[in-house]
Amino acid sequence: MSSSDLPPYFNINADSAMAAMDAPNSTGDFARIAAACQQGRSDLAGRGLDDLGQRHLRRFSTWEITKYLIPVAPAHFRRVLRQNPDLPQGVTETDGGAKWFTLDEVLRLRAHFGAEGSKTKEYLPYRPKGQPAKVVAVANFKGGVGKTSTCAHLAMSAALDGYKVLMIDLDSQGSMTSIFGARIEDEWQTVFPLLARHYGEHLRADNQRRLDRGEPPQPLDETLSEALGVRAPDIIQNTHWPNIDLIGAQLNLYWSEFQIPVWRMAARGWKLWDALSDILAADGVLDEYDIVFLDTPPALGYLTINGLAAADILLVPMGASFVEFDSTGRFFDMLHSTFQSIEEGENMAARALGREELRFEWDAVQAVITRFDGAQQAEMAALIQAYLGPTLCPYRQDYTALIGQAGETVHGIYEADYRDFNRETYARGRATFDETYAAFKKLLIGAWRRDAQEDAGAA
Repeated sequence: MSSSDLPPYFNINADSAMAAMDAPNSTGDFARIAAACQQGRSDLAGRGLDDLGQRHLRRFSTWEITKYLIPVAPAHFRRVLRQNPDLPQGVTETDGGAKWFTLDEVLRLRAHFGAEGSKTKEYLPYRPKGQPAKVVAVANFKGGVGKTSTCAHLAMSAALDGYKVLMIDLDSQGSMTSIFGARIEDEWQTVFPLLARHYGEHLRADNQRRLDRGEPPQPLDETLSEALGVRAPDIIQNTHWPNIDLIGAQLNLYWSEFQIPVWRMAARGWKLWDALSDILAADGVLDEYDIVFLDTPPALGYLTINGLAAADILLVPMGASFVEFDSTGRFFDMLHSTFQSIEEGENMAARALGREELRFEWDAVQAVITRFDGAQQAEMAALIQAYLGPTLCPYRQDYTALIGQAGETVHGIYEADYRDFNRETYARGRATFDETYAAFKKLLIGAWRRDAQEDAGAA
């Protein structure tokens, strides 16, 4: 066997290896590497921005609108526009070319068809009157499973479907925030002040009880005093999608993981897991929006616990491999241990005081296979389906050229212009997320319908 046939890890010369090495690294080198990554992140995130650093959502063609967004035939769509000159008429890029519409205009057209069109067609998205928004958490502590991508694309799907969506980024890495082009200066533009306010309100109420008993109150520090004045609308940002808003994240949000247990130790009666859900309800968020999506960190920390406790629907992305299946199983095991521990701790006191016991409940929990390669992973996916049964979404998110290019340009697939592909590639790439959204929407509508019927029965 010649030396060229040997594996590359044989015959490595020690002196040559030493000569090729840089000097030993110090703590300061981490800052240098981080700065390089930050520069690259800023450059990549800047793709598609205008001269003012703003991102704009592309227009949608008549073909896309009639195929994917509004269930009408193209000829009828054009006829309605001719008969209603006050409706958006779109723009053309060439004489006699296809007409293109902004999403704002599409939403106006959808409203027109909902009011004037056939009553047998679903022009407007379903939400029972009087029902609050549904909160959807996307979570898994296994990284690289497409968690943020799945969350972002479901939000975009829902927006194209006509729903008003709020995205809340609970991950201090801020990937969701980057996808929607937001700039977050510090932790005061994240959920941190909302969580701090919840604790501050608890402390203020507890102090009143102390005063009533003749005891000295606990002081509210500067952070808590400032947080008491922050409301969710103060930190919600618009995005380049007209019906998607955002509470973003940045690195300083991670300090919540250290601050929350300090608050909990100082006030054992503070129900930290209720912080996010209570604030969303108190600030009218659940009335203002149809769906609230929570992108959680890849860890079961306090931010994730808040997101999971606030959620009505839990989606768990996972890959079709043994390692990811195994990790996801351990994730569910940790969820069980964590929430069972909270319930048992609270219910011991509840039973002693004759109060209603705590019981966490979710409308639906569904795992979703992402980045699926049918040629390589079909057997494993079938095995996972056999074990998880209806807990696993029946659709797999295939990995296609459209998804790959969207990732490289820091865009969602729905933001990609189909003219950059052939229509078959575009339709195939889009279909994998459309199917996932269809499965999610079935859970959403079913949960709303069940709630509405229960409320009607109680009335």
